[in-house]
Amino acid sequence: MVYAVVRAGGRQEKVQVGTIVVLDRQSAKIGDKIELPAVLFVDGDAVTTDADKLAEVKVTAEVVGEERGPKIIIQKFKNKTGYKKRQGHRQDLTRVKITGIK
Repeated sequence: MVYAVVRAGGRQEKVQVGTIVVLDRQSAKIGDKIELPAVLFVDGDAVTTDADKLAEVKVTAEVVGEERGPKIIIQKFKNKTGYKKRQGHRQDLTRVKITGIK
């Protein structure tokens, strides 16, 4: 069983070949290939965490689509002053499919 843990936009994701992962917005178009940096690589019983060996590990992914995350409501309120503020936010996301771990 071969898998890797990759750094993706401030988070870490465990990926295998064929896994579809949702990342923060990438600057690639749909159909483009991107490369993700590996933090951990597991090949059967061999676990690799050494930075020099991880530099040789290549995790490639193909951009499947772009989407937006769920709406998050930000509300601020101060008692007795009449101050209310309401703001919404939707994060831009990119859906990628892992095509290879070498």
